[in-house]
Amino acid sequence: MLYVILGQDHPESLEQRMAVRPEHLSRLEALRDAGRLVLAGPLPAVDSPDPGPAGFTGSLIVAEFPSLAEAEAWASADPYLTTGVFRSVQVYPFRHVLP
Repeated sequence: MLYVILGQDHPESLEQRMAVRPEHLSRLEALRDAGRLVLAGPLPAVDSPDPGPAGFTGSLIVAEFPSLAEAEAWASADPYLTTGVFRSVQVYPFRHVLP
Protein backbone atom coordinates (compact mmCIF):
# COMPACT_ATOMS: atom_id res chain seq x y z
CA MET A 1 0.00 0.00 0.00
CA LEU A 2 1.05 3.60 -0.50
CA TYR A 3 1.73 5.96 2.39
CA VAL A 4 2.25 9.71 2.65
CA ILE A 5 5.07 10.75 4.94
CA LEU A 6 4.86 14.41 5.88
CA GLY A 7 7.75 15.88 7.85
CA GLN A 8 7.60 19.37 9.30
CA ASP A 9 10.86 21.22 9.87
CA HIS A 10 11.99 22.98 13.00
CA PRO A 11 12.40 26.71 12.36
CA GLU A 12 15.97 27.66 11.45
CA SER A 13 16.91 24.07 10.50
CA LEU A 14 18.20 24.80 6.99
CA GLU A 15 21.89 24.37 7.87
CA GLN A 16 21.26 20.99 9.50
CA ARG A 17 18.98 19.96 6.61
CA MET A 18 21.77 20.63 4.11
CA ALA A 19 24.32 18.77 6.27
CA VAL A 20 22.31 15.53 6.40
CA ARG A 21 20.69 15.80 2.96
CA PRO A 22 23.00 13.20 1.31
CA GLU A 23 21.99 10.62 3.93
CA HIS A 24 18.30 11.47 3.50
CA LEU A 25 18.55 11.24 -0.30
CA SER A 26 20.36 7.91 -0.09
CA ARG A 27 17.38 6.36 1.71
CA LEU A 28 14.99 7.80 -0.87
CA GLU A 29 17.15 6.50 -3.71
CA ALA A 30 16.99 3.01 -2.17
CA LEU A 31 13.17 3.22 -2.23
CA ARG A 32 13.30 4.47 -5.82
CA ASP A 33 15.66 1.69 -6.89
CA ALA A 34 13.30 -0.85 -5.32
CA GLY A 35 10.42 0.62 -7.35
CA ARG A 36 8.60 1.81 -4.22
CA LEU A 37 8.97 5.60 -4.43
CA VAL A 38 6.15 7.54 -6.10
CA LEU A 39 7.42 11.06 -5.34
CA ALA A 40 9.42 12.99 -2.81
CA GLY A 41 10.49 16.56 -2.30
CA PRO A 42 10.83 19.52 0.05
CA LEU A 43 8.23 22.17 0.81
CA PRO A 44 9.80 25.60 0.17
CA ALA A 45 9.10 28.22 2.85
CA VAL A 46 8.40 30.81 0.15
CA ASP A 47 6.74 30.64 -3.26
CA SER A 48 9.89 29.78 -5.19
CA PRO A 49 11.54 26.58 -6.41
CA ASP A 50 14.77 27.85 -4.80
CA PRO A 51 13.84 29.46 -1.48
CA GLY A 52 17.42 30.43 -0.65
CA PRO A 53 17.91 31.36 3.01
CA ALA A 54 14.15 31.12 3.67
CA GLY A 55 14.64 27.36 3.57
CA PHE A 56 11.91 24.78 3.80
CA THR A 57 8.93 24.03 6.02
CA GLY A 58 9.11 20.28 5.57
CA SER A 59 9.09 17.40 3.12
CA LEU A 60 6.56 15.16 1.42
CA ILE A 61 7.18 11.52 0.48
CA VAL A 62 4.76 9.09 -1.13
CA ALA A 63 6.06 5.53 -1.15
CA GLU A 64 4.97 1.92 -0.96
CA PHE A 65 5.39 -0.07 2.25
CA PRO A 66 3.99 -3.45 3.36
CA SER A 67 2.15 -1.83 6.29
CA LEU A 68 1.55 1.39 8.19
CA ALA A 69 3.86 0.15 10.94
CA GLU A 70 6.69 -0.35 8.45
CA ALA A 71 6.12 3.08 6.90
CA GLU A 72 6.22 4.64 10.38
CA ALA A 73 9.40 2.73 11.24
CA TRP A 74 11.06 3.88 8.02
CA ALA A 75 10.04 7.49 8.70
CA SER A 76 11.27 7.28 12.30
CA ALA A 77 14.75 6.36 11.08
CA ASP A 78 15.02 9.24 8.61
CA PRO A 79 18.09 11.41 9.25
CA TYR A 80 15.99 14.55 9.04
CA LEU A 81 14.09 13.31 12.10
CA THR A 82 16.97 11.71 14.01
CA THR A 83 19.19 14.80 13.68
CA GLY A 84 16.52 17.37 14.53
CA VAL A 85 15.62 18.85 11.14
CA PHE A 86 12.05 17.57 11.46
CA ARG A 87 10.06 18.60 14.52
CA SER A 88 7.34 16.11 13.63
CA VAL A 89 6.49 13.40 11.13
CA GLN A 90 3.04 12.11 10.25
CA VAL A 91 2.37 8.99 8.20
CA TYR A 92 -0.95 8.41 6.43
CA PRO A 93 -2.26 5.59 4.25
CA PHE A 94 -2.78 6.88 0.72
CA ARG A 95 -4.93 5.68 -2.16
CA HIS A 96 -3.64 6.88 -5.51
CA VAL A 97 -6.54 7.85 -7.78
CA LEU A 98 -5.20 10.30 -10.43
CA PRO A 99 -3.39 10.52 -12.74
